[in-house]
Amino acid sequence: MSVIALVPAFNESERITATVRSAMEIAGVDRVLVVDDASSDDTSARARAAGAEVLTLPSNLGKGAALDAGLAYVAQDADILLLLDGDLAETAFEGESLLAPVVSGEADMTIATFPHPVGKAGFGLVKGLARFGIARLGGGFLAEAPLSGQRALSRTAWTRVTPFAFGYGVEVALTIRALRSGLTILEVPTTMSHAATGRDLSGFMHRGRQFAHVLRALIRLAFERTPTRD
Repeated sequence: MSVIALVPAFNESERITATVRSAMEIAGVDRVLVVDDASSDDTSARARAAGAEVLTLPSNLGKGAALDAGLAYVAQDADILLLLDGDLAETAFEGESLLAPVVSGEADMTIATFPHPVGKAGFGLVKGLARFGIARLGGGFLAEAPLSGQRALSRTAWTRVTPFAFGYGVEVALTIRALRSGLTILEVPTTMSHAATGRDLSGFMHRGRQFAHVLRALIRLAFERTPTRD
């Protein structure tokens, strides 16, 4: 059973080396592919030096399109996909806890939950929208981590929930499509951490883009036909 870690990254030169090395230490992971979404720094070079395969996109396409490009690159070989963000650094190793339930067949898709952030973060508007949308369009499922990008998916799961949604709408679309397909989702507690955005101008702009992308994904999903179950 082939397990491939797919790591979308954009300007993650400070953390990508640790992320790749930690991902490569996960038991059962056969390959680590970093998809560099046209970074302006040396993310690609550092990821390659750390031992990852690297797919560098010619222009910045956003998270969803980067994941689609990566999946197209590994689809023939991937029995299980492990999705890890490029800024997890050493905590990427905790992706190991996401694999066991999928390998055993206990779950079709696992989702990492994170500890509550220390210090100031956002106001929870994006998370609230995502949680509401998943519950409304996903049959009442109350997601603890609706925006978590750290996931493991069986082949059955990733073939049913892709292509990935636009930009930051990726996560809500994965969850809603999985629920609509009758797949089993399991949220797994971790102590993962990433480069959280603060309450400065850059942080508010980032969350504004997130909110718009999540809303766009939910509107599209509201009119998307539910896939036929096997």
